[in-house]
Amino acid sequence: MSCKIDYQAPADLLAGRVILVTGAGEGIGRTAAKCYARHGATVILLGRTIAKLETVYDEIEADGGPQPAIFPLNFEGATLKDYQDMAATLSKEFACLDGILHNAGLLGRITPFEQYDPELWEQVMQVNINGPVWMTQALLPLLKASDDASVVFTSSSVGRKGRAFWGAYAVSKFATEGFVQVLADELENLSSVRVNSLNPGATRTRMRQAAFPGEDPATLRTADEIMPTYLWLMGADSQGHTGERFDAQPARS
Repeated sequence: MSCKIDYQAPADLLAGRVILVTGAGEGIGRTAAKCYARHGATVILLGRTIAKLETVYDEIEADGGPQPAIFPLNFEGATLKDYQDMAATLSKEFACLDGILHNAGLLGRITPFEQYDPELWEQVMQVNINGPVWMTQALLPLLKASDDASVVFTSSSVGRKGRAFWGAYAVSKFATEGFVQVLADELENLSSVRVNSLNPGATRTRMRQAAFPGEDPATLRTADEIMPTYLWLMGADSQGHTGERFDAQPARS
């Protein structure tokens, strides 16, 4: 669906909301976490590197945002019990969860499938789809406790139309798109939880540079420039939209 690149978010758009951001230590996750906090949200910073999360924590506090929380977790090694323990911990601290931005991701390798390493394939699938799916299941009771909860899964253009050599990353994003449709259909009319996918597009990130090493980063939009869509999806103005796919910027010609 067309992007909301011109969305003008009210300053208090996310006031009083509790939003979990995965992959919050760097890149789009870091930018989104800070952006949500600037608009009033209490942000739960999830990532695998505590030092990076602490830096984002300090930046949010220095910016005058609500005090965030840090939850270290590595999807590569996380178990079902880890997600259940996570839900139990968060339920003690927060009455509900108003949003999740599933941003953490692993690129894997850009290589012919014939040469793809099976262990790396499993690792990419674990980080990009299996972990987020089971974490969402564990957190559903907290999401349902919200009057207006939004779950946003990060997708990709290669998860909507397959492209040679993108292997596990593309397949994991196809799975993400399918899961969004399934979960949205299950929850629609039965809860206040909406579930959508968001393709950030070509953005100036470390992952993008790894995928396209010959590309000039200066030709790409920054994470800050694509935040309007991230805000729109997480705020009340996107109520009524579920099971849909969105783009954070126009497709590149």
